[in-house]
Amino acid sequence: MAGIDVRVATPADYSMDPAVFDRAAAFGADVTPTTDPEAVVDGADIVYTDVWISMGQEDVRGEKLAAFDGFQVNADLLAGTDATVMHCLPAHRGEEITDDVLESDRALVWEQAENRMHAQNALLVELLGGE
Repeated sequence: MAGIDVRVATPADYSMDPAVFDRAAAFGADVTPTTDPEAVVDGADIVYTDVWISMGQEDVRGEKLAAFDGFQVNADLLAGTDATVMHCLPAHRGEEITDDVLESDRALVWEQAENRMHAQNALLVELLGGE
């Protein structure tokens, strides 16, 4: 719907549900799944990552860290590109993203968090019946 092409890199055992790709295609999106993070970053305008171990998944921490080895957003992965970097936060620094990338001029994570804060505040105002 936004008119963007999306490439998603995950380890083979952690691929997204094919129904998600089908739904995106129904809206006209071009979504390409892969297991190659370098292919995803090549030519990308934006690189977006999220935590590998979500709350409540601590029991599979070792398994996930091993599976996602090589998928970290770091300076080496981003070499040769001027892609902007996004992350929904909170970040697990040194796991899915390195400090140098998270704190770099190419990262929009803090603006992203601020925008989310305003949207959440507006939702609270609406839900609580305020003005």
